[in-house]
Amino acid sequence: MLRKSLSRLALAAAVSALAGHAGLAQAQDKIRIGYAISKTGPFAGGAGVTTLPNYQLWVKDVNAAGGITVGGKKLQIEVVEYDDRSNSEEAVKAIERLGTQDKVDIILPPWGTGLNLAVGPTFNRLGYPHLAVTAATDRAPEMAKRWPNSFWFLGPSKAGAVALSEVLGKLKAENKIGAKVAMISVADAFGIELATAARAAFKSAGLEIALDKTYPIGTQDMQALLKDAMASGADAFVAFSYPPDTIAITDAARVLSYNPKVYYTAVGTAFPVFKGKFGAAAEGVMGVGGWNVDSPALQAYFKRHTEVIGREPDRWASPVTYVSLQMLQQAIERVGKIDNAAIIKELQTGTFDTIMGKIKLADNIMPIVWWVGQWQNGEFVGLAPTSYAGAKAPLFPKPAWKQ
Repeated sequence: MLRKSLSRLALAAAVSALAGHAGLAQAQDKIRIGYAISKTGPFAGGAGVTTLPNYQLWVKDVNAAGGITVGGKKLQIEVVEYDDRSNSEEAVKAIERLGTQDKVDIILPPWGTGLNLAVGPTFNRLGYPHLAVTAATDRAPEMAKRWPNSFWFLGPSKAGAVALSEVLGKLKAENKIGAKVAMISVADAFGIELATAARAAFKSAGLEIALDKTYPIGTQDMQALLKDAMASGADAFVAFSYPPDTIAITDAARVLSYNPKVYYTAVGTAFPVFKGKFGAAAEGVMGVGGWNVDSPALQAYFKRHTEVIGREPDRWASPVTYVSLQMLQQAIERVGKIDNAAIIKELQTGTFDTIMGKIKLADNIMPIVWWVGQWQNGEFVGLAPTSYAGAKAPLFPKPAWKQ
């Protein structure tokens, strides 16, 4: 009787062990990747152009190729997604839910500087790699040290201000523009940091800020700010703006026939919707971003994005977002399992083959970022940093607005 009982226990243990292995095998039939993205609210415009389409394109590309190779086996990606409503508290709650309730394997980041800074502590506490691909902040080096799991693909804001001052300073040295610059900025982390960095960078380039004003997120009527810029007598206008603002500012400039020799708006200028809305009037407009139009790999990416998503990517953070996902996939495949600590280490130290060439992060920061581009003949070309491959000369002066 005892022997039969022991036999039954042994059989039950074996069945339990097999069931456990079966459950493990089943769990490894897919990789669950989650994200919270701004589908509604003021950040939806940026997230809907830069972030979400590239998440969708990458998942489609990976799954069409059989999946991510983990331990010699191809695993398909399954997506879990939430709307963060362009709200930092909602974003934090969603990341927490993805990690503790949904227990996804990987979490992808939200859109924008402010939201990435808000969710950083949660990513770090949960132990997930944080690919802060749309965050531009001078705190990037500090954050990378505080949160070694975080990776900052747009780098410090200071680099953007320096690149823009390089372009403006050269035009001033060539006596094409005067020293005065009219500057406005959105009152959030992105705008505040870039404006702060620009004050020092412009001064070093021999430029004088004749107008320096901020506006709150969600501002729709920009005419008062543009009238102030016109009254400043500056040859160069700079707006450190987010996508809805960029459109509103440009609408106001056209209505007022404000035609400075240099016209620069920030995020959203490189978006296809900007070219779609303003058409030939976009010619000569400068903004954040740019790309190497001579790169076959980037040309192929642009073509595929357009075919799969149904519209063009933006000419700044879109390709960088796809690059971050290529790096993530290669890191997972090199590690050979879903081990986030090991994946983080590989991202910190590895060199990756991407649509932007071979990329190796420097202290968790992307070393190659276009900061100044310009619409020229229907394409948003990279202008600065001028040392980058494919950098073009600026079209100057910006043509008068075509109504």
